[in-house]
Amino acid sequence: MQLYYSPLACSMAARIAFYEAGADATFIEVDPKTKLTRDGKDFREIHPLGLVPTLRTDDGDILTENAAILQYVADFYPKAKLAPTDRMERARLHEWLCFIGTELHKALFTPLLDPKAPEGAKAYALEKGASRLSHLDKHLTGREFLLDRFSVADAYLFTVLNWSVVTPVDLKKWPAISAYVTRLRDRPSVAKASSEERVLYTEEQARHKAST
Repeated sequence: MQLYYSPLACSMAARIAFYEAGADATFIEVDPKTKLTRDGKDFREIHPLGLVPTLRTDDGDILTENAAILQYVADFYPKAKLAPTDRMERARLHEWLCFIGTELHKALFTPLLDPKAPEGAKAYALEKGASRLSHLDKHLTGREFLLDRFSVADAYLFTVLNWSVVTPVDLKKWPAISAYVTRLRDRPSVAKASSEERVLYTEEQARHKAST
């Protein structure tokens, strides 16, 4: 499989999932500004919106959107148990993937990370996001993971919460979330993906600086 990604973007969740499964994949870097791959190809020929993650399956199918890709990877490597098989628990997984994608990724962090977003929009996102983080903090209190064991939802949640280091979101206000991020940061699959993508992100920023 081929995973199109950008360093430290939400696509890192899929990298974590692959590592957690002990699986091989071809990782193809996409520049978020130019929408070009490292070898100069226009990524929009793969995904017209130019968004990562995008997955090309072994059958040649193109799959987009984190929630879909993460569940596909989980189902492709069932021995890793990255997604529950029980009907209700699978619904819970989907519930958390939707929550992460809509309430945290898009509603909270996207405005904060967008240099073009008005300050009013950023302030509104922070105010609105506080209740979402409180909801998450309550759920994580006394729990190690979102579900009964590590799942692809945790890979996505860690990836999104990791953006707090470059935004005004102070996770210390939510002790259970802060402890959760600290625990997952030491998980081998997460540590490996984070370490690799930090290096790639630094290289990406250097290229951007050199081109200006």
